[in-house]
Amino acid sequence: MSAERAEPAAGPRARWRAVCGACRQVFGIPDYERYLAHAAARHTGAPVLTRDEYCRRAIERRYGQGGMRCC
Repeated sequence: MSAERAEPAAGPRARWRAVCGACRQVFGIPDYERYLAHAAARHTGAPVLTRDEYCRRAIERRYGQGGMRCC
């Protein structure tokens, strides 16, 4: 578990965001907000992908170049 996840959630909204983030991880849905937090913490000064670029790369990472494939 990473250090930023070790802090307890402050309220219902923060807990809801945490639950949604966990669900995205389980189902493999790209989590742009988590990417932004990671980029700000670990890669300061580096260019940040737009939401579209991030999602496109996540799909390529999951399914390979060219989008979805049968097998």
